[in-house]
Amino acid sequence: MFQGILITKDASGQAAALQDIDDALLAEGDVHIDVAWSTLNYKDGLAITGRSPVVRRFPLVPGIDFAGTVSASSHPGWKAGDAVLLNGWGVGESHHGGLAQRARVQGDWLTALPAGLRARQAMAIGTAGYTAMLCVMALEQHGIGPGDGEILVTGANGGVGSVAVALLSHLGYTVVASTGRPAEAAYLTALGASAIVEREALSKPGKALAKERWAGVIDSVGSHTLANACAAVRYRGAVAACGLAGGMDFPSTVAPFILRGVTLYGIDSVMAPQSLRQQAWARLARDLDTAKLDAITAEIGLDQVVPVAHQLLEGKIRGRVVVRVGG
Repeated sequence: MFQGILITKDASGQAAALQDIDDALLAEGDVHIDVAWSTLNYKDGLAITGRSPVVRRFPLVPGIDFAGTVSASSHPGWKAGDAVLLNGWGVGESHHGGLAQRARVQGDWLTALPAGLRARQAMAIGTAGYTAMLCVMALEQHGIGPGDGEILVTGANGGVGSVAVALLSHLGYTVVASTGRPAEAAYLTALGASAIVEREALSKPGKALAKERWAGVIDSVGSHTLANACAAVRYRGAVAACGLAGGMDFPSTVAPFILRGVTLYGIDSVMAPQSLRQQAWARLARDLDTAKLDAITAEIGLDQVVPVAHQLLEGKIRGRVVVRVGG
């Protein structure tokens, strides 16, 4: 038996609670892991609260991330004692996830813990930070450099946004942070934002084309925010879209794309190939200021996961939440 969060569903609805879990519940996999740390992402909040149909099977251990140590393996790439992490691959949705003290997964899903990062730091980064790095890499590969102009980061107080601001600033970009919490301006400035834009300026219906401003955008919000961001991107600029906190809709037109040559990159972190994951994690170990990472991270135990998941969806949590899982 081990402790973990378990989501169940019956005639009265869905519920999540910390409880003792039998090893027999774990899904098939060729690697067993003693989980040390996990985290709470927006998708975890949706799964735990039942606000969106994220969970594909019941009962289920949520948690799309974890970091820990291999305890047993029949996979040729891993042996007992290896330090590993995992992001995505349907874990925490259709396969038992990281918010429990033990996990059993396919070895092909695992990534070696990068040199220079501790397990707790890796989970302070988590899927949110890994996704932010994928977004930064997309803008870089588009050819957008630090001297090309302002980069807009939407949802900047969230996990993706906070890490994106810190990464871009460290790399020399001029970052403008959009947030619905103007009281957090000092927090975003400390991460490296040079200016703050209030969420209302982007979250309402806007023009098909606005005055050109942004060299690039990292958007975790979607809906009108993404549409307005695209409308103000400069000629041949790019937008990396990775989230839907504001909605799945995209009320835009083709104007930014055919009149200004704007490129919209969709960023998928769940099924990204291992080569891209390894590149992103190596960059995070090198390019993310760990002092800033500490500043955006709060730590909780498994017993606090369910209430904090509700707070996360209510917009009451800034930055990253790391979960202490191991005993």
